[in-house]
Amino acid sequence: MIVADPLLDQITAALEPHGLVPRGGFVFGPGEAAPCLRHDAAARSIVLAGHFGSSIWPHFTRWRQAHSGQPDLLDAWSKAVLTQVADKLGGQAVFPSDKPYLPFQQWAKRAESLSASPLGLLIHPEYGLWQAFRGALLFDRAIGFPAVPLNNHPCDSCIDKPCLHACPVDAFDGTGFAVGRCRGHLAVPEGALCRDGGCLARLACPIGREHAYTPEQQRFHMAAFASA
Repeated sequence: MIVADPLLDQITAALEPHGLVPRGGFVFGPGEAAPCLRHDAAARSIVLAGHFGSSIWPHFTRWRQAHSGQPDLLDAWSKAVLTQVADKLGGQAVFPSDKPYLPFQQWAKRAESLSASPLGLLIHPEYGLWQAFRGALLFDRAIGFPAVPLNNHPCDSCIDKPCLHACPVDAFDGTGFAVGRCRGHLAVPEGALCRDGGCLARLACPIGREHAYTPEQQRFHMAAFASA
């Protein structure tokens, strides 16, 4: 029997100074493919770490002032923070950018009962598209997790699907994302509104609008996407 583990409170306390929160987790089942830890044993438990809204932005902004020469600054910050947290708590950190790629989207769906939006991004019933997962913490023992609530998919009751009609170059069709078309638009003067104000399709979603990223954060993400 898995009992409640004070490790969850320790993880929460370690993430909070960075604007991060635990985003659910689970115990890998018998025979289930699980990432290997440094000593080659399979992980037993995983806790995802992420944020809602712009909670990380002031913390990341202070950090990047001293690390401006690094590539992919947000990924570098995530790795610096979560690796430190994992080391402190006896775990191991893994990230969406690690190769071979790990199934982060499937883990996120399982950890928080989330579904994909028509834009392909996972959508949260309260925070909408204004949330993200920065990495995960792996542990070699089973952790007791609270039951995952079953969330209704907010897109099911959205009749108009404004997210699919807001992109000026129709990069979204509900089944895929025309990456090249979007990046091409960002590279020309006509793409200034998207570059400076954020993705218009994402902004059109009515769920969680009050949690939208700050303008500075949106510009950062758009610039990072355009240059990838």
